[in-house]
Amino acid sequence: MKTSVNLFTGAEMPLLGFGTFSWTGEPERVANAVKHALECGYRHIDCASMYGNEKEIGVAVKGVKGMDRRDIFITSKLWNTMHAAEDVRPACEKSMQDLGVDYLDLYLVHWPFGFKNPGDGNLFPKNSDGTLMYSDVSIMETWSAMEKLVDQGLCRHIGVSNFNSKQLAEVLDKGRIKPAVLQIECHPYFNQSKLIKFCQERGIAVTAFSPLACPGRLTLKPGEPVVIEDPVLKDIGGKYNKTAAQVALRFNVQRDVIVIPKSATPARITHNKELFDFALSEEDMRAIEGLHNQDTGRICKPIVTVGDKKILWGAGHPLFPFDEEF
Repeated sequence: MKTSVNLFTGAEMPLLGFGTFSWTGEPERVANAVKHALECGYRHIDCASMYGNEKEIGVAVKGVKGMDRRDIFITSKLWNTMHAAEDVRPACEKSMQDLGVDYLDLYLVHWPFGFKNPGDGNLFPKNSDGTLMYSDVSIMETWSAMEKLVDQGLCRHIGVSNFNSKQLAEVLDKGRIKPAVLQIECHPYFNQSKLIKFCQERGIAVTAFSPLACPGRLTLKPGEPVVIEDPVLKDIGGKYNKTAAQVALRFNVQRDVIVIPKSATPARITHNKELFDFALSEEDMRAIEGLHNQDTGRICKPIVTVGDKKILWGAGHPLFPFDEEF
């Protein structure tokens, strides 16, 4: 059964990866989870400088006996404060240094809009009124600097995250190197079918972050639907002796969408890997597609507190990506 997707370069990217973002921090706990994931067969680790745990992950990777660097697909991401052309390579090199590698398989622009770089390492620089300090760096300034990372051998592939179709189209039209991957929130409640179709028609692979819609997220409200408890997914899972979580992950994998579930629990990490011994029927796929809700399905809405108000950061910025349908 298919376990990887071919990038436009011909390189293979595993359909199953391990996500390393943690709502509660705890870099060492994440590192232990990464070590277990590699030991039980994961070969794709999704990282980002903003997660604050790349040093620990690098140590964990080196701690797995018999693991060859060439056997692991490692992704990292450029944070918003480092969008200016002169900041891109230093940011990439810092991630490589922390991870203990001499190249990245994939480096993504984490968000289309940037923050000003105060030079003090502050990831969320704010104005005196508490609002974020946005930059006016263009997408193409950042992308041109990303292309040079490929030229210089630091990254095998480059791509973007949280971009909409219009922003992707700009990069495709004006860029020299095509984005290999778009990483987006994607799960049964927000299936991104139009954006996935847009990408796959243009030879861009898609990675789904939060493929289980973050059931442990801090913003989960009482009574809010939870993917891993969804009755439709449970019923489908019963036909295959699988759980709702495994069905949700299989849904994306079967669409050639890469998934990067995260967990700190060894049993769940192993459980999430068991996706390649069953296939959903067309009827099952249609039923899962019916769970999509364009208005309420998106759960990744980064919030900043300004005074006594909570504001969606990036909203109002010219490059805010979520105002488009896809």
